[in-house]
Amino acid sequence: MDDQPTKPVAGEGQGPQPPAPAGELDALVAAISACRACIETPFGAPLPHMPRPVLRVSRTARILVASQAPGTKVHLSGLPFTDASGDRLRAWMGVSKDEFYDVSRIAIAPMGFCFPGQDAAGGDLPPRRECASLWHDRLFAALPQFEIVLTIGRPAQAYHFRRLGLGDLLGSSLTQTVENWRAVRAAAVRPRIYALPHPSWRNTGWLKRHPWFEAEVLPELRAEARRALSAS
Repeated sequence: MDDQPTKPVAGEGQGPQPPAPAGELDALVAAISACRACIETPFGAPLPHMPRPVLRVSRTARILVASQAPGTKVHLSGLPFTDASGDRLRAWMGVSKDEFYDVSRIAIAPMGFCFPGQDAAGGDLPPRRECASLWHDRLFAALPQFEIVLTIGRPAQAYHFRRLGLGDLLGSSLTQTVENWRAVRAAAVRPRIYALPHPSWRNTGWLKRHPWFEAEVLPELRAEARRALSAS
């Protein structure tokens, strides 16, 4: 799924905005948490289960983890990345669990807020399109200007690269976008944006085929994450 070309999404060309007042952000998060659009007015087939939107945001977070969508475990727990992929992501970032789940320092906002269900082969379906259409532009206009944005998977990369005015550096595949990391570093002063593959075990083969990712990209990411957390 991650290596497929992605159609343009809402939010293209929007730069970072000042954060909304606390009450406004709280009201927006409450509205997202109560959203039932994917079963009441869905784009295509409705969500095959009751919605449970999952996001963790604040007015003070300096790092944004822009992921894809909750999986089955997250749908049950309500806490993102509580599995082996979360362990790998935290290792990539060089952060502890306590740091990762400190919402005052790290925000987690997936492209699909609810678990989208699974396909016939048992893999997770793509993020629901209702979320980006209804909520994402409003949410990221209300959040602070982050120091670092980690875009995990093609949907998050397509949305955030365009939102931050870096659409010309979005490759035709996930691999090409990740390979553009030096050009992205040169273009994005703030926030610094990183394109990452999903940390799932399914991408272990990708990591073996592209050893430069762990050797070159991750040391830079860890150093920047530590600086952002130290300043928060």
